[in-house]
Amino acid sequence: MNPYRLLVIVLCLALSGGVGVLAVADPIRWNLTAYKAQPGLTATVRADTLLVAWVGGATVEYRAYFVVDQRTPKLARLAVRKQGGSWKLLATQLTPEYRVASAIRRVTQQQTEPLEKLGVPLTEATLNKIKWDAFWDSPLLTGDVPPLSHKTSVPTLARFANHPGMPRLASEIKRVTATYQVTEGAVRTNGARLEIRFDGVRAGTFSGYLQYDIFKGAGLMRQTLMAKTEDPSVAFKYDAGLSGMPLHQSTRLLWRDLARNWQQLRFGTPPDKAPVTVKSSNRLMASETAAGSIAVFPPPHSFFWARETEQNLGYSWYRTDSAQTFSFGIRQADYEEDPHFTHNFALYSARPGTWQRMPMFILLSPNSGKEVIEQALAYTHHDFFKPLPGYKVMGYHYHVGLVKRFTDTGGSGRINDIEAVKSVGINLFGVIDGVRGDARNAVDDSFLEAQAAYYQTARLHSDKDFLLMPHDENSTNGRSYELGGHHDLLLSKPVFWRNTRKPGQPLVEQHLTYGPVYNLGSPDDLMAMTERENALISMPHPRTKGSTGYPDAIKDTPHFLHERYFGLGYRWGMGIDASESRLGEYRFIPLWDEVNNWMAARDRPLKYAMAISETRSDYGDRGKPPYDDIYGMSPVNYLKIDHVPTVDDMSPVIKALKEGAFFVTSGEVLITSFALTGRGEKRLLTADVEWTFPLDFIELVWGDGLQTYRNVIPTTDLPPFGKKRFTIPVDATGKKWVRFAAWDVATNGAMVQPQRLEPDTTTK
Repeated sequence: MNPYRLLVIVLCLALSGGVGVLAVADPIRWNLTAYKAQPGLTATVRADTLLVAWVGGATVEYRAYFVVDQRTPKLARLAVRKQGGSWKLLATQLTPEYRVASAIRRVTQQQTEPLEKLGVPLTEATLNKIKWDAFWDSPLLTGDVPPLSHKTSVPTLARFANHPGMPRLASEIKRVTATYQVTEGAVRTNGARLEIRFDGVRAGTFSGYLQYDIFKGAGLMRQTLMAKTEDPSVAFKYDAGLSGMPLHQSTRLLWRDLARNWQQLRFGTPPDKAPVTVKSSNRLMASETAAGSIAVFPPPHSFFWARETEQNLGYSWYRTDSAQTFSFGIRQADYEEDPHFTHNFALYSARPGTWQRMPMFILLSPNSGKEVIEQALAYTHHDFFKPLPGYKVMGYHYHVGLVKRFTDTGGSGRINDIEAVKSVGINLFGVIDGVRGDARNAVDDSFLEAQAAYYQTARLHSDKDFLLMPHDENSTNGRSYELGGHHDLLLSKPVFWRNTRKPGQPLVEQHLTYGPVYNLGSPDDLMAMTERENALISMPHPRTKGSTGYPDAIKDTPHFLHERYFGLGYRWGMGIDASESRLGEYRFIPLWDEVNNWMAARDRPLKYAMAISETRSDYGDRGKPPYDDIYGMSPVNYLKIDHVPTVDDMSPVIKALKEGAFFVTSGEVLITSFALTGRGEKRLLTADVEWTFPLDFIELVWGDGLQTYRNVIPTTDLPPFGKKRFTIPVDATGKKWVRFAAWDVATNGAMVQPQRLEPDTTTK
């Protein structure tokens, strides 16, 4: 045996107290040409074994030993040591496990119908463009059971262009476990982190490499399968984990259940035939031994495609493999459990040739399983939108069924949504029900009565620290004042209107009960009402769902160019591509920037991004229980207002939105202040940013009225849980607008609103 390899084995046996043996590594080449040693983060190779050593703050050290055994990469050892203590062995002989399920991405009727009305030919090229943004697709759902709702939103039965028709066939679905044929490992220094890469991975239609990222300053690792496909219409999901975890007398799995009570598994059971799903709170599970603990968890937001319910489907798994070993990790479900939404579970889109990311975070600790779970929760502020002085947190665009559900209680209780959204730190709850039920299409006083009930029910669900905002999404075809696509009407106070205006009828009439009542017969009427009543318009899900083809089709209309049409709904998903390094990278962000080039070229006010949810609790009887994953599913808006207003005066919210005095975020990255100062061509952008997961990059994005440009600045040298003031000189020459954003390694991020670069202005 090679003497260096023998030395490594001896050292590892000493480290582990003589427990177990080190796998005999395959002879492979380790490429360290891109590695640069630094204090607190080192990599050394001895006898085909890579040892990475790093510090996790001032008091803890970590070691990970990487080998390749039978062409499969393995974590031969994971060890931890407290300052002044001895090394403790957390685990040995771990194999990265990936299970991938892929199927066919289909375009939906919800997308094609708006295009047909616009006269857009449904060609193969058109379908190839829009299919990736499908919402009511469920690629792993076979059979011909029709949906309980949205019957015309799902993929159509008939074949056309390159649409394969319905129903889906079981033969379309491919389920595979990743296999490895590794002959080389590469180590790269990237700021204060190391990247260890193993080429030669296959998972069905996907091929690529496995990468581990080691983050200095924490016991944090990221295990990622990076792979691409050349197939033309792939939708997929993945499960990830660590297999070969050794079982000791002290081994147990820990998690919190949906009631947030601690649960444990001590093993001692026969081997499992298949992975066991665990519905853990906060997407977290930990393995504990006498030596310490290992927690595994997914990215908190990009792990989820857009859904209409936040129901916890079980994102953790374990499997007893033998009397000596077990496996555990993270998982994604095949489809929704609630029968109202089983046809809406779109999975990831995998555009041909794009590198799809399938990450799992691993957190090492010398402490107990409960403590490592608490440490992992710190990365999401315990699944809570952190309060910031001078800001209030707004969650927006929720379908609630407010009046009906409240009426069904007998008017004596509150819907469970209130406790659910309060539990994640939301102060301003934007409901977009408007009038529902039989009165929705009425043109008589029954519509006004329903509006009054809506506003009163909102009052009954609000308090001094919480506001239920009664807004309205117009998604009903046939109204004479439709603007094109869906639009949200955001009110500053209760306003009454009718959905028609007869010839010669005034815009506003006085009603004995409701006061001023607007008669809306055209887009001009609606925009006039927004001017008089200090209301705003936003498009909630542009270029997808019922707004497919919009706002493109209305970009030159007076109402879209109007200053009161202020925003576009920001939501990842609808569709989400797992190659994204920013939430909303494929559909929303390019659209937002393109729209602002339109506006700048016309010298019109810029459009702002408003975070939306799109989840609904108006179907079925479960509502929105507080044990659902409210935090993980949707971004929020941090509005610069100093108090929670009332239903009868929501003008502080409208003012902040109209002025762009807010930022959107997933919650982990916060832009606590932002300013663009200076005059003429020389400007200075200043942004105070704080983060939990290691920050990946910040960016300056700008447009000249025709094209969008960006300056991406890596921040890989920064530790997790940091704060920093960034100052970026801005040459305003040729630029019409500019915006700032920050993104972390888990695809989480925050974006401020774009600022016009006027010749002599300063913006804060």
